[in-house]
Parts: sequence; structure tokens; C-alpha cells
Amino acid sequence: MRSFLGKWQDELKKTFTGKADEVPDWVPKLAEGDDPGYHLPGSAVWAVHGSMSPIVAGIRTLLMQSLHPGALAGVHEHSNFREDPLARLAATIRWIFTVTYGSKAAAEEASRRVRRLHEPVQGSFVDNQGTPRGYSANDPELASWIHIAFTDAFLTAHQLWGGRIPGGPDAYVREWAQAGRLMGVPDPPISEADMRARLDRFFRNGDLRVDSRVTETVDFIRNPPLHPMLRPGYRILFAGAVHSLDPNYRRMLGLSVPRLGPFPLPVRLATKVVLVVVRLALGRRGPSELAARERLRRLGFVEAAGRGLVELR
Repeated sequence: MRSFLGKWQDELKKTFTGKADEVPDWVPKLAEGDDPGYHLPGSAVWAVHGSMSPIVAGIRTLLMQSLHPGALAGVHEHSNFREDPLARLAATIRWIFTVTYGSKAAAEEASRRVRRLHEPVQGSFVDNQGTPRGYSANDPELASWIHIAFTDAFLTAHQLWGGRIPGGPDAYVREWAQAGRLMGVPDPPISEADMRARLDRFFRNGDLRVDSRVTETVDFIRNPPLHPMLRPGYRILFAGAVHSLDPNYRRMLGLSVPRLGPFPLPVRLATKVVLVVVRLALGRRGPSELAARERLRRLGFVEAAGRGLVELR
């Protein structure tokens, strides 16, 4: 039994970091830097990104982002996600955790790096009115869609499966708006209501659609090339992501919450159980958070009960 659990734990770590026995080389660098960063212990961003709900949020984000034909064209025409999906996952995790836990300089450099990689991601697609349109991964409108779909997914998943958010949902949207600015979003939403309204605007304006590319992408997200030991848990997490979707988008994607005859299956509870098991396997605090705390201690910051982060003078 221990041997099986050990192998399962190794495959889980390898999926998220690319390595089973050591952390990626960029993680210890989060302990470097001369400023506390954009986000601190006790912030809404640390609460959301330090939980297990982002695992479900990541699946939901991919499903939502696939609905924009410009975003999907960029993925299909400039990405090797089919051949090496875990590399793309690892790159995304690196950016998220660097902006979350790194110094301001590290967050800014990580975002510049992603934007440089996005520079050749350009092309054209035909919109829903039959008009040819150009796309660029760094285009502000497209960056806005990516940011809003991400923020919506991470907030919703945490509301379903995470704990308390310091300052509430508005605090998370407001704090994570900084990540949008770093990625070229000119006016990211700073409240939950604003974020939902902008998301709905994409839907009402007819900017989103489902075609053969979306169907292919959803099939890939539903059945990624994971190790066989991880597939049962992933199926539950995928069902959780589908459960979390707004019914409008769920219908667009042709997805439905699993049912046993007329009765819906307890997807929310099953997802919670899987996330608890993953938390036990990976530990309460990840290596990125530990590296950030090391930097903060070096800079003279300590956590004081009831006072948040305090700088020692």
C-alpha cells in the first residue's frame, strides 16, 4: 500500500512541477529579492492560490478560455499543448506563483518573459459575423478575456471548495488585478460585480462561440494524457470544474453535471474529498510559499496575530 501511495504522490508532484523528487529551479529563487512583493501573507491572493481549489480552477479556466475564437486560434496555431501539455501547465504555474509569492521585480520579469513569448503568437480568425480579424496574444482585448476568465474561475472554485477569503471576493479581484496590469490588461476589474459584468458582456456581444476546435479542445481537457494512477481523481476534478460553470457556458460547451438517472451525483462533495487527499499528499504549504516566507523573514517582516504582516524596525 505504501509503495502505491508513494508512486501516486510522485506522479502527482511530477504533473505539477515536472519533477517528483525536487522542486523546479525557479522556486528557490522566490526567496531572493529586496521587496516583499505585490501580495503578502494574509492577502486574498495568498488565501486563494495557497489552497487546493486552483487545481479545479485551472481546468475551468481552460474550458472558459477556449470559448474565445482568438484565444483558441493562438493555442491551436502556436502551441504544442497536444504533444507536451504538462510543459504548458508548468509554465503557467511558474508565472502564477511568481506573481503571487515573488518580489515585485521577480513578478515583473516573469510577466515580461511571458509577454515576450507571446510576441510571435499572431494570426487571424473569422468572427461570428463572418468578418476576418487579426489576433495577438498580447492584444489588450484578448488579454482582458484571459485575465477575466482566470479570475472568475479561481474565485468561483475557491468559493465552492476553499476557505475564507480575507476581505471577501472583492479583495481577491482587486488584488489579482495587478497580475492583469502586468500582462497588459489596461483596466482590469477591481470588484466581483464588475468582473462578472465584463464576463457577461463577452457572452452578450456574441464574442464567444463553439466550433470543431472547441470540441477538440474540450475532449483533450476531459481526457489529458495523465498517468493511469491519476485519471480517476482527475475525472472527479473535471466534473467539479463542469459543476462550477455558469449554466450558459456549460450549455455552450456541451457539458453537463453527471447524473444517475434523474439524480445529480454528489460532484461537489467528491471534488472536496479529492482536493483533501491532494493536500495531504503535497503538504499544507507549498515550496513557493515557503520560499516567499524565507524572503520576508530576511527582509525583517513577521506575522503578528491580528495585525497581519509587520515590518520590524
